[in-house]
Amino acid sequence: MIDVEEFLRLTEEIKNRDLEEMHHRYFYERKFDRKNYDDFNLMKQEATPVFEKIEKWEEEANTHVHKLPIFPNQIKNTKDNIEIMILHSYFNDVRKKRFVELYQSVQYNLNLILDQ
Repeated sequence: MIDVEEFLRLTEEIKNRDLEEMHHRYFYERKFDRKNYDDFNLMKQEATPVFEKIEKWEEEANTHVHKLPIFPNQIKNTKDNIEIMILHSYFNDVRKKRFVELYQSVQYNLNLILDQ
């Protein structure tokens, strides 16, 4: 378990680095092919640390939920949305509007935590 300050740094890192990388990848980088084994392995290699980080983030958020301005279901939904965004950012298999909605939803919840 980490303290609240460390949790807030982790939240900020996800918001300012990981989320922005997903956004950039979706809009500006090459699109991966789901059926290409090499693409899948590259995505898996790049995404595994982010999946681990958001898993840790969810555990810590649930530990500190009583000090945060969000509910447990918002924590779970935010984690799920980030996981979905990771996959969509590589394979670009969702409409731009839906990706932006996910992005804005995650941004909103992370900002709630950071602006407390």
